[in-house]
Amino acid sequence: MPQFSPLTVPEASRRLDLSPARWIWYPSERTLPNTVILFRRSVRINATLRSANGWIAADSRYLLTIDGARVQWGPGPADPRRMEVDPLDLQRLLTPGHHTIGVTVLYYGGGDGTHPVGKPGFIFTLTTTATDGTASTLVSDDTWLSHLSTAWPAGNYKRWYLRAFQEMFDARKHPYGWDRSDFTPDNRWLPAMIVDCPPSLPPACSTYPDHLLDAGAPRENSCLIPRSIPMLREHPVPVERLVESYTIEWHRPAEEYFDVLVPNAFTATPLTVRSTGTGSWSVMLDGATARALTFALRDQHVGFPFFTIDAPAGTIVELMVQEGHTSGGPPLLNSHFHAWTRFVTAGGVQTFQTLDYEAARWIQLHIRGAAGPVTISNVGMLRRIFPWPVEPHAAVQEPALQRLMDACVNTLYNSMQETAVDGMGRERQQYSGDGAHQLHAAYMTFGEPRLGARFIATFSQGLMLDGYFFDCWPAFDRLARVMERQLDMTQWGPLLDHSVGFGFDIFHHYLYTADTVAVREPFIRYQRFVQYLATVRQEDGLLPVTDLGIPAVWIDHVAYLPGKPLHKQCAFNLYAAAMLRHAFAPVARALGHGDWAAFGDDVGASIVDATVRAFWSEADGLFVVNRPWLAAGEKPRLCDRSLATAVIFDQCPGGRSSGAVDALAAPPPNMGISYPANACWRYWALARGGRTDVIIRDFRERWATMPSVIENNTIFENWTVSPDSGDLWSHCAVAPLYLLTQDIAGIRPTAPGFTRCTVRPQPADLEHIALTVPAPPGPIAFHCTGTRGDRTLRLRFPPGCAADLILDHREQVPLPHAEGPVDDGLRRYRLPSGDENTFHLRYT
Repeated sequence: MPQFSPLTVPEASRRLDLSPARWIWYPSERTLPNTVILFRRSVRINATLRSANGWIAADSRYLLTIDGARVQWGPGPADPRRMEVDPLDLQRLLTPGHHTIGVTVLYYGGGDGTHPVGKPGFIFTLTTTATDGTASTLVSDDTWLSHLSTAWPAGNYKRWYLRAFQEMFDARKHPYGWDRSDFTPDNRWLPAMIVDCPPSLPPACSTYPDHLLDAGAPRENSCLIPRSIPMLREHPVPVERLVESYTIEWHRPAEEYFDVLVPNAFTATPLTVRSTGTGSWSVMLDGATARALTFALRDQHVGFPFFTIDAPAGTIVELMVQEGHTSGGPPLLNSHFHAWTRFVTAGGVQTFQTLDYEAARWIQLHIRGAAGPVTISNVGMLRRIFPWPVEPHAAVQEPALQRLMDACVNTLYNSMQETAVDGMGRERQQYSGDGAHQLHAAYMTFGEPRLGARFIATFSQGLMLDGYFFDCWPAFDRLARVMERQLDMTQWGPLLDHSVGFGFDIFHHYLYTADTVAVREPFIRYQRFVQYLATVRQEDGLLPVTDLGIPAVWIDHVAYLPGKPLHKQCAFNLYAAAMLRHAFAPVARALGHGDWAAFGDDVGASIVDATVRAFWSEADGLFVVNRPWLAAGEKPRLCDRSLATAVIFDQCPGGRSSGAVDALAAPPPNMGISYPANACWRYWALARGGRTDVIIRDFRERWATMPSVIENNTIFENWTVSPDSGDLWSHCAVAPLYLLTQDIAGIRPTAPGFTRCTVRPQPADLEHIALTVPAPPGPIAFHCTGTRGDRTLRLRFPPGCAADLILDHREQVPLPHAEGPVDDGLRRYRLPSGDENTFHLRYT
């Protein structure tokens, strides 16, 4: 076994020390879950500023305002030992005169899909430089005033186990104007308390008591680091229309229903609501019944829902959100993991907006608790979106397929923000494995490397002491699952196949970007996982998939028969072997770890040999996932993951992959097919086997017809989902988008940073494809028109990108042959770079 590289905190150049700023909090010795603290600081600007830059962070989330105007919301999800600190640029806001800096800080406390654990704290530093060169610094300290908000009641319960904040806000208790200069604080505002934590470390390292978990981060391997991606952009999106309205007659207290979902709690009667103008609606409350108004956004988005209401004081509004809804379905939308927020009005015209973000196409306002006229207006969502460096260009001629590509893009806007999550409506947490495939689209369609670098850094920090990774990190989920596994109260521990997938994530980041700096620390952690895999192998050379203790193996939740976990062993072993040889070993060599590269190659080859002995069927010419148990009476079973992995990574004995390709192209009844986020494996193998016609047919018949594509401009989580449920209508399964580039256009890097690549176009019956790959050397332009027998291909590659064109060997193109591996029936040609090249093709 090679020697481990030492694990250290980031080098000093990457760490932040925010001295003389101090971590501060409301004076206290205990902070309840879902506590909101308001911090304010007045400042006078004496001259026009040339710059006003600094840093801000909080555990768990902050909202920064200047003179009452929203500035930014953060920080991004991070490991509590490696908090990322957000940058500030306030020059345009701090004009000469008096200003008030306001910061609303929400402390989750109970754990969230975006926040595993922590301790309360807020820190701020700002250096201003006037046009005459005069500089001054403003920092968080005990001169700031703090207020324990009662408008958001501290200690309120969690929404569900991966959503900490069940928001309830009573406007009658809120000190409106508190973040403006004309506000006069009363005795409810106290000087902030200095928290015992160095300003170079996150608050998880403080001595402030954690009364929930009694936890604390070790100071020796914790640090603050600068935010590694840009701040997200925010813009308002109005609802498209009012869809339906009801009068709700309550048979049980409404609060009881929202707390515990008591059945038969109400009766709903359709209601006609009067529109009082563009984007304005009026209802009359009678003090006994409620009104429910359901609005639809044009597409599904992620952001902060808002509305304006003119209503009597004490009017209660439950704002509910849902991803999928059918008009005429359940009258109340409290059907998606208790996704509601309660607002109580102070009277008159007020605008409300959720403090934490939601994922939704449907917004419902349930209005009750008062008598008199109510007017609703300005309903919408403050959408949050990553500032992608380029506009995506992926065009096909068929309207249904173009709509599918557009839905993939919108889904990516929803699922990749600060972290790469499966969906924002449920977990909001970052996965490797199935969840990380969306990174291919970030690199290939958007030319975005920073999200990938942040992904491999933050996910790698979830390394467990036994050598495997939390399969979703940074998130509360698997922390809870570890406890449950110890008590045998869940089947899901940290998923080892996601740890395997993470090896591919590290490799892909290196392949797309050539960035050895970003992969170094994750690779060092990954050495521990490779060692773990080597030590848990069975006597027959296979990796086990059961009786693993705390971790578990998932692979996919629909491709295998219930109660047959051993059927996953073939796919898991081929997957791990492929990672060791084709991902871990290349990165090890690139980083100068030849011993680890050789170890990965050797262990991977040995696992393939063991898998062939156990699962390869000579009679069928493919891997049979239950071959060891056929003698016990089981009928043969196949799975797409085993066959696809074997094809992609040349794991079939003697190169006999045709049987697997045929089965993947026309799946027999005894084959398990993966769910959408893992469908890419089958498609990659089909493209390798020259069967993109099957992929495109699937896009037309299974993907483009998804109701989420048509209604929400998003991609489903599963092949079938239900409206008005906990199903995700915007899920990270954006395979059509990156498959269009990787395998239908056929553009793939073969050397780090796209210094070399191949193009193997396989448009099948698509008559028009136009796309751009924003590669590191420059944009790669691809344009293909026509039908088989009469097709025109136009390509442009930037200088610094050596490209090979792979075509049917019968094509006649005026290019020199190039050296390199190709499958039977193909030929490789060297493309010139810098100029546009046009080819007329007959067999492609």
